[in-house]
Amino acid sequence: MHAATGKSGKLTDFILAPGQCGDAPGGRKLLNRFTPNQIAIIIADAAYDTDAIRKRGRQLKARVCIKPNPTRKVRKRYDRNVYMYRYQIERFFGRIQCCRHVATRYGKKAVNFAGFIWLAVLITAMI
Repeated sequence: MHAATGKSGKLTDFILAPGQCGDAPGGRKLLNRFTPNQIAIIIADAAYDTDAIRKRGRQLKARVCIKPNPTRKVRKRYDRNVYMYRYQIERFFGRIQCCRHVATRYGKKAVNFAGFIWLAVLITAMI
């Protein structure tokens, strides 16, 4: 699962990806759902550190703050102060995983699992 949250940590969009798929392709698909000036900052961990994602971030006119992958030959710079706000997405995942159905992915079909994710988001927003 790849998710985008707002400043307050509320879910704005997500996509489901197969378990054997890497993070970068899913991140590109998620960013393709947004239009320019819709996102201000893209904060992601090293798994999303690809030139394609950075390029898409520039196309969206967003500030890109991605921790560089240690296997990269040419290390990219990132703002550590901005990167600290990545905890918002981590907190989001922690909140929805309180729902056992989401944490263990009982749903066999992606559409059912996506429905349970939205339900978990609504339940955690009310708590």
